[in-house]
Amino acid sequence: MAKWKNNANKLSYISVPSHIINSISSSSLQSLFDSSSNKSSRTTFNFYRNPRIFFFTLFLISLFAFLKLCFNLDIPFSPYPCGISNLPNFKNSALYSKSNLGVVSNIESSQKGEVFNDNSDVSVSVLESLIYNVQLQAQGTSGLESDEENEFWKKPNGMGYKPCLDFSRDYRRGSEVVLRGRRKYLMVVVSGGMNQQRNQIVDAVVIARILGAALVVPILQVNVIWGDESEFADIFDLEHFKSVLAHDVRVVSALPSTHLMTRPVEGSPPLHVTPSWIRAHYLRRINREGVLLLRGLDSRLSKDLPSDLQKLRCKVAFNALRFAKPVQELGNNIAERMQSKGPYLALHLRMEKDVWVRTGCLPGLSPEYDEIVNNERKQRPELLTGRSNMTYHERKLAGLCPLNAVEVTRLLKALGAPKNSRIYWAGGQPLGGKEALYPLIHEFPHFYSKEDLALPGELEPFAKKASLMAAIDFIVSEKSDLFMPSHGGNMGHAIQGQRAYAGHKKYITPNKRKMLPYFMNSSLPEADFNRIIKGLHQDSLGQPELRTSKAGRDVTKYPVPECMCNESQSQS
Repeated sequence: MAKWKNNANKLSYISVPSHIINSISSSSLQSLFDSSSNKSSRTTFNFYRNPRIFFFTLFLISLFAFLKLCFNLDIPFSPYPCGISNLPNFKNSALYSKSNLGVVSNIESSQKGEVFNDNSDVSVSVLESLIYNVQLQAQGTSGLESDEENEFWKKPNGMGYKPCLDFSRDYRRGSEVVLRGRRKYLMVVVSGGMNQQRNQIVDAVVIARILGAALVVPILQVNVIWGDESEFADIFDLEHFKSVLAHDVRVVSALPSTHLMTRPVEGSPPLHVTPSWIRAHYLRRINREGVLLLRGLDSRLSKDLPSDLQKLRCKVAFNALRFAKPVQELGNNIAERMQSKGPYLALHLRMEKDVWVRTGCLPGLSPEYDEIVNNERKQRPELLTGRSNMTYHERKLAGLCPLNAVEVTRLLKALGAPKNSRIYWAGGQPLGGKEALYPLIHEFPHFYSKEDLALPGELEPFAKKASLMAAIDFIVSEKSDLFMPSHGGNMGHAIQGQRAYAGHKKYITPNKRKMLPYFMNSSLPEADFNRIIKGLHQDSLGQPELRTSKAGRDVTKYPVPECMCNESQSQS
């Protein structure tokens, strides 16, 4: 606004359009000051020789600057002086491309004397875009690295598959008969580690359903390797187990008094038996005696069962077998500590001494450790699980050996794992101690185990119970953003199925047989190695796989299509 003084000595105001004010450049103002100076030189007094006028003028200039800072007065200068006068030269940068020519042309026109207007939203947005691009430029290749990091954590396409356990009408009718029965009881003794026990409990429920018998809570055999004496209710939530299966199989905590003196019929079925085999061999005997005791159920039941029994297996594995509350709470707490700073990867490392002995493989740490494994295998040849006629190198190339720390590190780097990845390490103590993990820890320093994350005293109640410690690893691994095992096995298979059932969360299956020849090729450039390894694993990231595509697949590992369906299946 412009002011002037009238005859009555009152201040009046006239409105001047803002575009006129903004059109006044700094040079125009300078010319006004120059003309004023010329006029003043012709006055009767000299400006420079009068100190009071000099200081009064200095005071006015200071007051004007103060008002500008405090009240943002509208002045005919650019509100972004530094942003315009100090622009970098982009013509030789990656930003100076077709996609950014509009921004650059605006910058150049501004440098030629154009002034941004306070009311020009377009100019402000252009400047903001420029600042953002400058920040990206300053980061160098970090934008590309960020894309690669995001790709590493990206969840695979689940193709819309969701859990669907819709049992047939015949199955539901049969449930009424099964649940009313009070004469037949199935007892089972399950062995092995926690995940091996889980598999046998799943099969025990299905066998009880096939025979129309009530299931007595499974007995967990004391583990000869770890000496773990945990019972079912120590590991799993027993009441939840009973409740979930209430419409499928009657679960009882113990035999009723009417059957306590009954001598049970014992049996141990062969591998991969069918429901018809079970009925033919056990139904008459359990009807006669009332109690059937089965041992050694590991992999005894066929993987190819009728649809309703496959759904029952999923119901037990994914819904009924929930961990006991103290175990679940601690596992959740440790998982939350890992999640607190972003996504994390769970690695199940099979590098324990007994694993190297049983697989017929060598850890590759040093000749001394290889000798320890070879001596143990000679002293206990029964520990070797199979294919004893194969040499170590033949086993290695066939993909039958666990990956060691060096191989896991190279695989993760090739797949694009960022160096700041947070990694949870699940598994037992490796042969060679933590030194055996040095290649991993050196490349990925944010490397933790449950012992690192637990608060003082938290693990104490579970310290001497291997099954409970394995359960904690299972929980933290299942909740991770990405899971990868270094070797197959019961835990890896169980978590693979669990993550698929939860919406196909990312799961990397190392293609050991195909990738190891490239690991041994020292002349292969790293860029080519990474490209090849990524290509080998593009279909091994946890995408939906049909169980029926290969014979003998376990539905608790591949729950599609019996236990999961998408919209097209639902409509059909």
